[in-house]
Amino acid sequence: MFDAVLFDCDGVLVDSEPITNGVLREVLNESGWALTQAECHAIFIGKAVRDERARIERETGRPLTEEWMHMFYARRDHRLRAELQTVVGALDAVIAAHTHTEGRIACASGADKPKVVMQIEMARMSPYFGDRIFSGHDQPRSKPHPDVYLAAAAHLGADPAHCLVVEDTATGAQAGLAAGATVWGYCPEGHGRAFAGLPVQRIICHMDELTLALLA
Repeated sequence: MFDAVLFDCDGVLVDSEPITNGVLREVLNESGWALTQAECHAIFIGKAVRDERARIERETGRPLTEEWMHMFYARRDHRLRAELQTVVGALDAVIAAHTHTEGRIACASGADKPKVVMQIEMARMSPYFGDRIFSGHDQPRSKPHPDVYLAAAAHLGADPAHCLVVEDTATGAQAGLAAGATVWGYCPEGHGRAFAGLPVQRIICHMDELTLALLA
């Protein structure tokens, strides 16, 4: 069905978004930007924090320094190590994708690479991804631009048109579509509203659906 499968990480392989977003809200509130959890989620979901640099600096009245970013990363990673859970069925889906493509799978995330590598290791998926982990931080542009997916496909020697991208956010889906890939949207709530107006080919509500489709 597909020559390669490219997975987002946060919200697709691991249930990290509530943890990361919670820590981000805490540090932004401490810096002077009062945000509700819902507001923080709406602004930052699927994006790199640095992509909102101008708004953060405007709302806090402070420059977004490397020291601030390191403090945020340290607090975030501490919480992730203590609380991170794998998305139910994700490991089986990764194994199925690995089998379906004879190993041509990759993780293409908008997050910083050390975080992605740590989470892949915690989810016991490292044997399947190996060094095929890509971060939007290492590309000229991050999601919703296609750069990270194009880099992953090129590394695998796969035509993006024959790749499946699995995403849980509109930002990520836009990146996959811009790369020319087929995009399936993961939405455990089942409504698929995050992908409204986007030509996402299929909405899956549980990772078992991906496993069954790839092994069919």
